[in-house]
Amino acid sequence: MPGGAEGLSVASPRAEGTGPQPSRVSSVALGMAGSLILEVATDVRSRTACGRQICDLTIGDFDSRQFPIPQVLRDGIIAALGAGETNYPAGPGMPALREAIRTFSRERLGIAYPLESVLVTSGARPVLYSAYRTLVDPGDRVVFPVPSWQNSYYCQLVGATEVPVSCDAAADFLPSREGLEPHLRGARLLVLNSPVNPTGTMFRADALAAICDLVLEENARRRGRERPLYLLYDQVYWMLTFGAIPHVTPVALRPAMAEYTISLDAISKSFAATGLRVGWALGPPDVVRYMGDLVVHMGGWAPRPEQVATAVLLGSGEAIADYHRTMNRGLKERLDALYAGVRAMRAAGLPVEATAPAGAIYLSARFALAGYRTASGQRLVTNQDIRRYLLDEADFAAVPFQAFGVPEDTGWFRLSVGAVSVAGIEAALPKVRAALERVAANG
Repeated sequence: MPGGAEGLSVASPRAEGTGPQPSRVSSVALGMAGSLILEVATDVRSRTACGRQICDLTIGDFDSRQFPIPQVLRDGIIAALGAGETNYPAGPGMPALREAIRTFSRERLGIAYPLESVLVTSGARPVLYSAYRTLVDPGDRVVFPVPSWQNSYYCQLVGATEVPVSCDAAADFLPSREGLEPHLRGARLLVLNSPVNPTGTMFRADALAAICDLVLEENARRRGRERPLYLLYDQVYWMLTFGAIPHVTPVALRPAMAEYTISLDAISKSFAATGLRVGWALGPPDVVRYMGDLVVHMGGWAPRPEQVATAVLLGSGEAIADYHRTMNRGLKERLDALYAGVRAMRAAGLPVEATAPAGAIYLSARFALAGYRTASGQRLVTNQDIRRYLLDEADFAAVPFQAFGVPEDTGWFRLSVGAVSVAGIEAALPKVRAALERVAANG
């Protein structure tokens, strides 16, 4: 047989004996579920390849033709490459970038940290993983609201005990002190996000302050007897806000929370730079030091040219303001178009609703089609049935809340607008309305 890829044959391991065979991979790998978001995206790509024009609201990313990165960031990367900034960066991050993050956080968020509290990573995911791995032992309890992004996966990776707290539309899909209080006794980590992926809703100052007070009270009870309860606060969308609700942080609201809070941020979302992989953590120096050790062993550094350029970007206040005026206006136009379309359908008596967009790139919409029948006689039962119906009949792609930890088939979906145009949304809405009218007519 000739060599090369086409001639390579890899035999499957032979089963020996008649009993169950031991796994070839770890129990963690065996139990790790694939991403439902990527599964939906694959379905969309297969239809697009066949010539279908899909309004794709699935992936939390940006079309760079509609939302390019800031020019100062692009120019900075090119200049850094030209200057030979292509070798390993410093383990915790380039000093100039860490200082820029300190200044940026103090001036924009009102939180002051020493240099030892700043860790730079290749996007926000290494912050999440290293925080989980640093703070959580197997069996420790991790509390998080649902819907939320990826917490179940990270719990699985570290062997944590998941404690999901269900949040509904009446509460803007946000947890409250009262809802969290029964679950925090003995917990090791509380994970919060604002603005929220997948819902696009945001904490108000009084609600977050009340949760911070609960964390401080729990740690006061534990002091000297139990390990602390930490808060992991994901704020990667905080610069993408459009409503009357200002972004708030735990440490700005309650300075004593600095001892217990790890905040994570990145250029990924706020600057449409998801592929450039620059993120950072702010937290207690002792915790951040251990997180940094993990990141080094993971090889989770952000690329050096991007670090150099991000330091310049964060110091360019006027350029950032100009960029976000354009970006946030574009995102708001898209979210408003979707929200207005859903509200118009609801006003017409169709079984849909949505929450008002406040931040991020997401709209939460409910297509309450369970129990209805399609023209072909199929009864819609699950969110997956509804998702496929909207894709088949309206070329409309959305992600069900099951991808964000919600087990029930509630009809709620995430609609992401970073990779669609206003024209694309406006063209899709009549098709969605027609598809809903057809099932409504069938009862």
